[in-house]
Amino acid sequence: MKIGIVLYPTFGGSGVVATELGKALAKKGHEIHFITYSQPVRLGGFIQNVFYHEVSVTDYPLFDFQPYETELASKMVDVVKYEKLDLIHVHYAIPHASAAFMAKQILRTHGINIPYVTTLHGTDITLVGRDPSFEPVITFCINESDAVTAVSESLKRDTLKHFNIKNDITVIPNFISLDKKREDSEINRSLYATDEQRILCHVSNFRKVKRVEDVIRIFAKTIKKVPSKLLFVGDGPERYRCEQLCRELSLCEHILFLGKIRDTSGVLAISDVFVLPSETESFGLAALEAMAMGVPVISSNSGGIPEVNIHGFSGYLSDVGDVDDMANNLLDILDENNLNRFRANALKQAGVFTISKILPMYEDIYTKLVK
Repeated sequence: MKIGIVLYPTFGGSGVVATELGKALAKKGHEIHFITYSQPVRLGGFIQNVFYHEVSVTDYPLFDFQPYETELASKMVDVVKYEKLDLIHVHYAIPHASAAFMAKQILRTHGINIPYVTTLHGTDITLVGRDPSFEPVITFCINESDAVTAVSESLKRDTLKHFNIKNDITVIPNFISLDKKREDSEINRSLYATDEQRILCHVSNFRKVKRVEDVIRIFAKTIKKVPSKLLFVGDGPERYRCEQLCRELSLCEHILFLGKIRDTSGVLAISDVFVLPSETESFGLAALEAMAMGVPVISSNSGGIPEVNIHGFSGYLSDVGDVDDMANNLLDILDENNLNRFRANALKQAGVFTISKILPMYEDIYTKLVK
């Protein structure tokens, strides 16, 4: 099949999943056309069966805000017509689903009937999508989609609760590749911690919803009992406040802010525990990526995280904001009698979400729509 994939080309979970999905489909012989405003961060170099189409945004003085949605729809029309696509798969509802609907209507006037799949990823429903100014458009475009998927049962419930959805929603979880192994990492752990120290890790876009300051407070309680280092990967609006908190708690020498990293597997390979205390997560892809490297997870129990991180098996779950419970659970994992067991269990749980198990679910939807 020839498949167009529309996504945000950033470090966010929706962009990562969409890119990795496209690459996996290309390996199976499908022709993949990425359509977005810049090259996706996970796309890399030349890949067979993969093509990238850039949406150029017009810089015209009349517009205070550039009409990206309109230009995206025009680009989708162009790619469908001249590359003869079989379907379009849009990731993240805003504004991709509405642009796909517009493109579909335009293409009908050219005698082309192109189905589109909308995948809901999280904040497009739970945060941004619930803004009254977006709600009517999101509801309409989800209902007009030829197929709708959500990355967790939790997100499906939220969607049905907050929107008047008449369309069926199929849950297809995010996925992971297990081709990278902890022992294969070339990162020198001794550059970041001594043999006596444990390494904690957090990866996010440093938004308020991630509760990044809680990671520092958990670490502050942990380091009193276990010599540790904390590695932060990512960047965002809350970073400055986190750096302030490090100084207030006199922890700066024990915490490293590594910034944005395209491939986090190297950092995860030298980590002992991953900490994800988010206010809400539709799925928790960062946690799954950690587990795929044999790193157990300390997390909140919100959203779709309990569908990924199994309490007492691959890590522990706590109520949002319960820093004391998270710290106690973390210390339990770090106990020398428990750590190896949790590492093995984390890797085993990650195996539930391998790309080989998830990819056929998408292919099944594509095949039905194209037929």
